[in-house]
Amino acid sequence: RRGKRSCFVDFFLFCDKLATARMPCKYATVCSSNMNRSMEAHNQMLREGLCVRSFGTGTTVRLPGPSESRPNVYEFGTPYADILADLRAKDAHLYSSNGLIKMLERNVTVKLAPERWQSMDRSQHFDLVFTYEERVFSAVIEDLQGREMEGFRGWHVIN
Repeated sequence: RRGKRSCFVDFFLFCDKLATARMPCKYATVCSSNMNRSMEAHNQMLREGLCVRSFGTGTTVRLPGPSESRPNVYEFGTPYADILADLRAKDAHLYSSNGLIKMLERNVTVKLAPERWQSMDRSQHFDLVFTYEERVFSAVIEDLQGREMEGFRGWHVIN
């Protein structure tokens, strides 16, 4: 890191400068549940004024629970504020100590709710899609291969 801005953000700013003023780059960040990595990247890029959205590829949003066998499971589209209130009501101390409360407080300031990649509008296009796990990368590629593409615009997917 250099100062408060990471090299990650510097890369996006460089890419955005390469785009013309008429067509700024559109970015997507994708993790499994649209909670942690995709949201941190979304937050940083948004603060730099970049055009970004974030997604998850799982079937549901899964967060650590009181034990490994008892995760907290939510549907995509459940507002971050509702998830935050639910976890505070269940065990504020546990979810504060493991970082979930802080993560959700950040997420509430970025967007309303987690979104599922496979459910997004098929006409949506992103110039660069960043994934943070191999299985997420595979899910994004599989979804893109099954789409009817409009025009001849490429998608760059980087894991």
